[in-house]
Amino acid sequence: MSVQSSSSTKERDALGALLAFVERRSLVMLALGFSAGLPFLLIFDTLSAWLRVAGLSLEVIGFFSLTTLIYSFKFLWAPLIDRARVPVLTQWLGHRRSWMLVCQVLIMLGLWLIAGSDPVGNLGLMAVFAVFVGFSSATQDVVIDAWRIEAAEISKQGVMAAAYQWGYRIAMIVAGAAPLLLAESYSWNFSYAVMSALMAIGMLAVLLAPREARHMIRPIPLDGVRVSRSLEIGEWLLRLLIVGVAAVLLGSGLAGDARVLVQLLSAIGLDSLAQGLLAAWRPPYGVWFQLLSVLAGFGVLVIATMPVPGLRTRPGLYLAAALGDPLRDFFTRYQGSAVLILALICTYRLSDFVLNIMNPFYLDLGFTLTEVAEVRKIFGVAASVLGVFAGGFAVARLGLMRALLIGAFAGPLSNLVFIWLATQGHSVPALFVAIGLDNVGSGFAGTALIAYMSSLTAEGFTATQYALFSSLYALPGRLVASQSGSLVEGAAQAADSGGYLSLFNGWFAGLPPESFAKSIERSGVSAAALGSGYTVFFIYSALVGVFAVVLAFVVASRRAKTSPGLATKTPVEARS
Repeated sequence: MSVQSSSSTKERDALGALLAFVERRSLVMLALGFSAGLPFLLIFDTLSAWLRVAGLSLEVIGFFSLTTLIYSFKFLWAPLIDRARVPVLTQWLGHRRSWMLVCQVLIMLGLWLIAGSDPVGNLGLMAVFAVFVGFSSATQDVVIDAWRIEAAEISKQGVMAAAYQWGYRIAMIVAGAAPLLLAESYSWNFSYAVMSALMAIGMLAVLLAPREARHMIRPIPLDGVRVSRSLEIGEWLLRLLIVGVAAVLLGSGLAGDARVLVQLLSAIGLDSLAQGLLAAWRPPYGVWFQLLSVLAGFGVLVIATMPVPGLRTRPGLYLAAALGDPLRDFFTRYQGSAVLILALICTYRLSDFVLNIMNPFYLDLGFTLTEVAEVRKIFGVAASVLGVFAGGFAVARLGLMRALLIGAFAGPLSNLVFIWLATQGHSVPALFVAIGLDNVGSGFAGTALIAYMSSLTAEGFTATQYALFSSLYALPGRLVASQSGSLVEGAAQAADSGGYLSLFNGWFAGLPPESFAKSIERSGVSAAALGSGYTVFFIYSALVGVFAVVLAFVVASRRAKTSPGLATKTPVEARS
């Protein structure tokens, strides 16, 4: 009887995890994911096609892509989203939904204004509208993440993250294809007007979304503060100017693009410094300047929030509380584990981020561009969707920390399948298998990480803390990924010279003649040696994931001791 009862309980748990995907909150999250993905691709990618058709140079088009720098430092104004109320709407819809609706209206307006612009006659005005859409969209991302975290319990965060990613991917497909088709049949202006109208999907989702739990705004003590309007205005302007400098440094470093920083230096007459910085930002050492830019940005931000010595002022207290309190809260709640948790966040997807040379790898194996596009962009997306679903189901069915541990293994292990692909050479079925397994693992790990970062936030600081986590987690990956190409070439040369790495050469003796054929001339090594170079790289990409595996076990162990019911909590336990 007990065995039957246990089996019945497990079946109910599995059914409950599946049914969570069709709950009202999950369906709303699907639509909100669509609302988040649509404007991003429209200004980051699709707009470049319109500008090119209009006859603009690639240099000008490249500068339009800088609008996405805004997404890199969105955590700077996230405290405003945590603290400020929207008149009338907040009382009607609640704190998060009111902000979402405002952002969506602004995005719709911005896309409509872009639709009414002429890139030839009013390029500057169109650039302003693109920045406006980028800022509104980045703000919407902050609010959607905060609502997702506050509207569902921890056991449902995997499902909510999965629904968001599905909606985002659908939006990427729509924003990447529909405007081009509409522009060809009608006009670019008409296509962007239609895209503007599609933001109504997100607005409808906001109105249908359940209201989040009561929002708490953390108080800022202002006792003993002397008020002087003229001095306050001057102090606010100075501090916000310093925050602006910090934003440029942070955004340039996090996005790996120094063009805004270079333009600002040129504008104040520092042309030689600007050109030197632009040269230093390039590979192979540019990534260290990017890291330095991020560290300098945080240093400048600390200066912006420091109080005036011996004087309590409202600007100083407000900025110190708005930007400093979320960090203090995190380190206070996770004493002894905070550094480990941040290290886990930064290394969790490291195995995926180092795979930044996959297209060259596929082409070196002899695959055509069409084959890569069909398998990677179509089948790969489907496999990624499956992985996202599996991650959401695992969080709901197994508990957050168990899913996080599985995801920590999934990334590194899925990378090893590319060694097998390299030994198969130009084999389309093998390409399907390798990309499928890798995308499933990547989708699973990404969903588990989103759910975990969501669980780390605190009431009153949800938007700020999650925005900071999501902005920082990819930074170490950029550092390590910059060396991927050098690692392959160095290992290939070592294998070709007869060193111990040549032991892998025998694996590639039976390769089809087209595999690595074109790359032999460029690399100056044999096909077998180049295969060995890629083998070493994929082993390395799996080994860097060991850091995340170890950290995941340590963090899970500490979390189990401090919150024994939460570390492996299932949906049934969460409700009990």
